[in-house]
Order: sequence, then structure tokens, then C-alpha cells
Amino acid sequence: MTELVKRPRRLRMNQMLRKMVRETRMDKASLVYPMFVAEGENKKEEIPSMPGQYRYSIDRMGEKLYELQNAGVSSVLLFGIPAYKDDAGSGAYDPQGIVQRALCRAKQEFPQLYLMADLCMCEYTSHGHCGILCGQEVDNDKTLDCLARIAVSQAQAGADLIAPSDMMDGRVAVIRKALDAHGFTSVPIMAYSAKFASAFYAPFREAADSAPAFGDRRTYQMDYHNRREALKEVALDIEEGADIIMVKPAMAYADLIREARELACVPVAAYSVSGEYAMIKAAAAAGFVSEEELAIEAAVCAYRAGADIYISYFAQELAEYMQEGKLG
Repeated sequence: MTELVKRPRRLRMNQMLRKMVRETRMDKASLVYPMFVAEGENKKEEIPSMPGQYRYSIDRMGEKLYELQNAGVSSVLLFGIPAYKDDAGSGAYDPQGIVQRALCRAKQEFPQLYLMADLCMCEYTSHGHCGILCGQEVDNDKTLDCLARIAVSQAQAGADLIAPSDMMDGRVAVIRKALDAHGFTSVPIMAYSAKFASAFYAPFREAADSAPAFGDRRTYQMDYHNRREALKEVALDIEEGADIIMVKPAMAYADLIREARELACVPVAAYSVSGEYAMIKAAAAAGFVSEEELAIEAAVCAYRAGADIYISYFAQELAEYMQEGKLG
């Protein structure tokens, strides 16, 4: 027999031992489920490009919230799909807007859940861009006032956390100031800090009916060629008062999750976006991969890279896998 003092395989020979020495660990409390709420009644509409994901009317969203709560998923990130849109995206800060009413209802019926509100204007503008236009360009500074107004209206409706996803310069500082001025000093901000202009978002744009009417979002979302710029965005958001920073997407950006983790003194979130979900679903439906195994591996990758929080359309399934001992 070959004399080897160091045999790493010793720690892989037994399932219990493998779990004992596992370097990356997860729990249900770190999972966040992104959920779409739409105007209307008695609606549960499947999203064609995201099998198994739905748009819920407010009167039916409780069905999903109940499932999530039972599975042990305690946090939900809400996206609204309004019936009416205009150039200013005014529905985003309407006290009777879709997300505001959804927050109120969810807070009443599911007080144990932690409710996060995505803050952006793209679902609410008739042009599909994430801010106020000046010609065909988004005016950064005019948009900031709207973002602050949206944040306050979401907090007033019961949001436990505000998550700005617009990628306007200076938005975290403006939102923090507005929240504090209205007495919401305890409401944290989870900033989409390194949000890249990604092809992985395509199914989301169908789900949220938020595709731009012209052009694209490359003038405000980040160029995916850039690493140092992403770290600059993270540092700026922390300096402006972000309580949590986010890297989006997750799957192809694990290097940025790792670097953000090493830079940041705040928790790091990773958003496993619609395109990642759709690819796993499509490949599994074709019989090419195991949906369960790939969903688990993608999640572990994000946590291993350094994510503290994992936002995923597989959140309920991942919680169930944890319960079954397949993940953790």
C-alpha cells in the first residue's frame, strides 16, 4: 500500500462526516422569494417563460404566502404589475398602488413574514425605463425625487425593507434621508448595488411587463465586462447608508459575490434571476439535468462565493430540500 500521510478522501467517506465538515452552510432564514402581484381579482396566471411561477392578484396571493410560510421561507420580495402606466410612473408611489395594497394585505394576514418591496419605476412607466426621461435618456437627478417618494409610500404601507433596483447614482443616500425624515429610521435598505445589464433578465421582463419601449438599460445598469466598477458601486452604496448590498445576477457573477463579500462590512445578497430559473426549468423539462440537483448546486455556489442572503424563485423548493436534509 502506498504510504500517504495526507488523504483528503478520509473526510468524504461517510455522509454524516461530509455534512459535519461542510464549509458552506445555509438555512431557511436566508432565503427570499420574489413574488409578482397584479391588479384584478381571482388571478393566478402562470408566466410562460417561467413555468411554475405566477402573477397573483391580491385576493389570491395568500395562497402562495401560506405555502412559503409553511415551508419555512420567511421573506418575500414584492414586485407590482399595475393596470395603468404613465410617463412618470406615478403608480409606483400611489398610496393605493398595487404594491402598497399588497403590502397592507400581506402584513395583516401574514404578520410573521418579512416583506421586502422592490423599488423601481420600470413596471410603472409607459416607456418601460427605470426613471424620468429627458428626451430618450433617463434623467438621474429628477428620478431621485421619485424614488424617495416611492420608498416612503412603501414604508407607510408596511414594507419591512426597501430594495432599490433602479441603479441611479446617489439613490441610496436620497432614499435614506427621505425614510428618516418620515420616521422610518428602522427600515433598512437592501441596494441592488452591482446590477448588471444582463440577458438573464428576459423572462422577468415578460413576468413584470417591464420591457423598455425603446433602447435598453445599458446607460444605467452595469456593463458585465467590469469588475472594479462593480466594487465601486458596492462601496458607494455602503457609504450612502445601504444596510445590505446585492449582486445581480448570481450564477454567472460568483466572482463579484466573492469580491463584494471581501469588501463589504454589511450582509451580501445574491439574486438568482429569472433567466437562471428558466434555464434550469427548460433543461430539466428536456431531461438533460436534474432540476433538484441543479437548483441546489446553483444555491450552494452563491453561498460558497459569500452570499448571506439568496433571492430565488426556487426558495420554497430549497427550503423543502433543507427540511429533507438534502441541503444545509
